[in-house]
Amino acid sequence: MPAAKSARPWSARADRDDPALLTSYRSDPTMLDRQTIADRLAAVGYVADGALATALALMDMLSRPLLLEGEAGVGKTEVAKALAALHGAELIRLQCHEGLDRSDALYEWNYQRQLLAIKAREGADAAATEAHVFSETYLLERPLLAAIRRTDRPVLLIDEIDRADEEFEAFLLEILSDFQVTIPELGTVRATSIPRVILTSNGTRELSDALRRRCLYHALDFPDVDREARIILARLPDIDVALALQIARLMERIRKEDLSKVPGVAETLDWAAALVGLGVARVDADREVLHATLSCVLKTREDRARMSPEVIARLAAKVA
Repeated sequence: MPAAKSARPWSARADRDDPALLTSYRSDPTMLDRQTIADRLAAVGYVADGALATALALMDMLSRPLLLEGEAGVGKTEVAKALAALHGAELIRLQCHEGLDRSDALYEWNYQRQLLAIKAREGADAAATEAHVFSETYLLERPLLAAIRRTDRPVLLIDEIDRADEEFEAFLLEILSDFQVTIPELGTVRATSIPRVILTSNGTRELSDALRRRCLYHALDFPDVDREARIILARLPDIDVALALQIARLMERIRKEDLSKVPGVAETLDWAAALVGLGVARVDADREVLHATLSCVLKTREDRARMSPEVIARLAAKVA
């Protein structure tokens, strides 16, 4: 895999006025060559279409966060993992949830160790003790602070931002705009290298216009049959090409059924691995095995009931 060309991000104010830096971006063909990006992603196991490859190239060129939106299971999180593998970078992940606050995402003090240190320094100068306990030794980095303090440019994944509260989303705007944070006891911490930032959203709530304006945007959908077959072949290189294509076609039809939980790409890969492990050569070869292995794909009782042996056999016959 070709090595990624390193350069300082020119979204920072000082870089925008640097003609040499701008020239270096314009003269680097890989920055806008989406096929090169797609090939490099494929080399680390992620099969991307041209639109996603272009979005990733622009994200790198502009040093802007990329917001990936789509249903659960379409591979949004895997984009960040593949991007980190492509660049040989550290992946720092912030998993969002309801009630997420600054201390969970940014930093907090190790209060227990601070109390022990204060007790051990009883009788010492109060100012010296305070300076000691509010030092780096007692600072607990959380994902956002860790991302802006890394010397080597990491990939920061802010996963399922739509699950966080609107208050946290508003707090995040400053981080994404300036990549700096003020710690009252230590001062302002500015990014030494701008991280590559991927935000994902399942669309459970509407994100603010302010957040969207700070990001590039790409809507990620379930892969078409050809791309899903290539994903299967990339992750399971020993699988027969014809079987991979049959599984991809069958998954396309299953997703069109009236299901409460539409299976994602991860379920496709689990199912393909199970069928290969059981020695299945064709999806219509053994109706009982095919139905039994649906536990890899369907994750609710209602969906299993809808997908009866007769239904899955009918669908399999159409794609075999």
